[in-house]
Amino acid sequence: MGKTYTLNVAGLSRSLPLVPISDDMQIASFVILGDVELTVRCAAELARRAPDFDLLITAEAKGIPLVHEIARQLGMKTYLIARKSVKVYMKEPCSMQVSSITTSGEQRLYLDKAEMDGMKGKRVLVVDDVVSTGESLKAIRNLVELSGGTVVACMAILAEGDAKERSDVVFLEELPLFDKNGDPIG
Repeated sequence: MGKTYTLNVAGLSRSLPLVPISDDMQIASFVILGDVELTVRCAAELARRAPDFDLLITAEAKGIPLVHEIARQLGMKTYLIARKSVKVYMKEPCSMQVSSITTSGEQRLYLDKAEMDGMKGKRVLVVDDVVSTGESLKAIRNLVELSGGTVVACMAILAEGDAKERSDVVFLEELPLFDKNGDPIG
């Protein structure tokens, strides 16, 4: 069995497997999908720390259960998902380019014009599971601003690597990067 990292967040502990992303770097694989207890606890903690807002948005896919649970806990009726591909319901899709350390190649995030029109004049909270490079947050922020909405905060469960130094993201815990031997970097 490979090395793991023990994460403590929102009063819970999880053992995360280390997975290589290059010849000399590994990450602790944090997957919130399917972990109801962790989703509920992290959503509650993020909601408690959130400024006043009108609308939630996240990127597909791992942020979806998180924004759903935040919305449910706060009694909200809607939230938005920036999709990774154009969907048939999108009559006038708008997109922003995004890059990720866990996915190779060019990626884009899409919202339909109707969704963007619904953000005009709204205070928007951007939520993600893990912030590493911040590229997903940047793309979502650009979509919100293009729509005429105002980003009031960016929030995440974890800040990975250098993202812990960011002053523009509220996060619950730090997540280190690891060298090829499984030792934390930095």
